[in-house]
This record gives sequence, C-alpha cells and structure tokens, in this order.
Amino acid sequence: MDYRRLGASGLKVPALSFGAGTFGGSGPLFGAWGNSDAKEARRLVDICLEAGVNLFDTADVYSNGASEEVLGEAIKGRRDAVLISTKTSLPMGDGPADYGSSRSRLIKSVDAALKRLGTDYIDLLQLHAFDAGTPVEEVLSTLDELVRAGKLRYVGVSNFSGWQVMKSLAQADRHGYPRYVAHQVYYSLVGRDYEWELMPLGLDQGVGALVWSPLGWGRLTGKIRRGQPLPEKSRLHDTAGFGPPVEDEHLYRVMDALDAVAQETGKTVPQIAINWLLQRPTVSSVIIGARNEEQLRQNLGAVGWSLTLEQMKKLDAASEVTAPYPYFPYRRQEGFARLNPPAV
Repeated sequence: MDYRRLGASGLKVPALSFGAGTFGGSGPLFGAWGNSDAKEARRLVDICLEAGVNLFDTADVYSNGASEEVLGEAIKGRRDAVLISTKTSLPMGDGPADYGSSRSRLIKSVDAALKRLGTDYIDLLQLHAFDAGTPVEEVLSTLDELVRAGKLRYVGVSNFSGWQVMKSLAQADRHGYPRYVAHQVYYSLVGRDYEWELMPLGLDQGVGALVWSPLGWGRLTGKIRRGQPLPEKSRLHDTAGFGPPVEDEHLYRVMDALDAVAQETGKTVPQIAINWLLQRPTVSSVIIGARNEEQLRQNLGAVGWSLTLEQMKKLDAASEVTAPYPYFPYRRQEGFARLNPPAV
C-alpha cells in the first residue's frame, strides 16, 4: 500500500481508505449501501489491515450513529493500529441544537462520537457541510479547543465550496487556529467538478482530497451499459435521487473508454476508475466501500499498478465536459491559459 501525506500535514494516510457507511446500515439510503454487523465489520477491517488500509471513515449521520458504533466494535483492541475519520454538522434530529457547527453542537457531537467509537481521540474530524449560521471564528476556535484537549488530532471539511474553505483557512492563519488539512469531496470519472476550483485551491493551500463515491454513486461498477436496462439488483433504483446526477450519454461515453482500457489491462472497470483517481493531483486517499469481502478484495486490486499516460488521456478525453463560467475561458483561450495553467 502506498502512503501519502494528508495535504500539508505530517499525517500519512493510505492511498485507499475504507468507508464505513455500510456498517449498521438502516433507512432508505444507508440500508441500501449495506448493513454489516460487528462480526462482519471485524472481518472487513481484518482484510483492510492485512492490505495496509488503516484509515476508516464514518460519520455521526450514517445510520444515526450506528456506523460509528459498529466501527468502534470492529476495531476494539487495536485502536493504535488504525486511523479514524468521522464527520459531523448534518442534522441528527429535529431540534435547533441537533445540527450545524456551533460551539455547543461541536462539543456535544465530538463527545458523542467518542463514546460511540469507544475511543478517547479522533484522528481526523471533518465538518460534513458548511454552517452559514455560525461565525467561522466560533467554529475554528472550538476546533482549536478540542485539538488542545487531545480529543482531535487533525481537522478538515467535506462538501465545502472554494470560498468557504478559503475564508476558513484565512481566519485560521490570522488567529493561529488549526488549518483544515483535508477536504472530503465527490470526484469520479463521471463527476469532475472538483477540478474547476477546489483542486487548484487544494494545490495552493495544502489541502488533501479524500475522495468519496469514486465509482460515481455506483454507476461505474461495470454493470451499466449503453442500450441495456439498469440491473434489477442495482441500488441505484433506490438511491439515485440522493446522489450527484449524471447524464446517460456522458456515462455511456465514459463506460466505452473504461471497457477499452479494461481490455488492454485485464483489470476491472472499478479498479481502473479508482486507479485513475489515484493519479490525479491533490488526491491523498480514495475511500472505497464494500458490502462484503468479495467487493472489498476487488476494490483493493486498484493499487499496485498504474494506468499508462495514453490510457489516462483516453479516460480524460471521454470524461471531459465544458467547464462552467468563469473557468471555461482558462481552458479554451490562450491568453487566459498562459496566466492560469490548469491544475490537471
């Protein structure tokens, strides 16, 4: 397993990490992802550790805390061998104190997560969404207190816009608060919006990407093809509305390129899609999920080899879309391009 620095921090994380959203799954979204109990979760953690995958990502909102509880059971007795990443800020109830990143909510959420995980510290806490109702200084000062108290090692964010990340980093620098070193983002061959603004920001500011849904919300499993109906057992029947949309023709064009590369390499479509991400700038770790041992072992096959430059170009061309304003002039017009060379 390749280990990479998480952004500009000193923390080394594996190129592949494990997403525990399938642990204790319940409800229309998380139940469709998977529902591994503690016994099965321990087996999946065993396989991960054998392969060098020691970073496990979860969130308080995953099945209303059940994912954290099952993960805590699965790592019991080997806390020092793993890195725990969890997230908070999204609603955990209907009350006014059940969501957001206020001082009281963050302190309460971190303490609750520690209890569910059965540990006294979290390696990486990420804010799951930007809280526009709480001053950035209040958020950062609270995170600073939690780091100083030893409850958190590093802090990051997830699903922030560029200005939200940059405003937070500027205030952290101004007041000496901990900087965000990670941004957990959606990024895949059928979802490259991360490249327009967040990737250049990550390069400039030392913020590493932890990639969620690297298979495009389950669309790049190799089971969807042009002219064929959605497989009967696909979870997209139940979960497509929760995730990022993808136009059918764009998906089919990417799948055609993936199939061509699969014939050249002998690798599976998911392995190729993940390997492509591992060669992109700022990517510190790609979060893989698995409902069972077979899926996990297949995803682990995405490392230990590399796509060629020509294969990368083939996938780049098939997945490219027109950048939104104000980014497209920098891709199309020579004068803009000279001033701002692309990050990719």
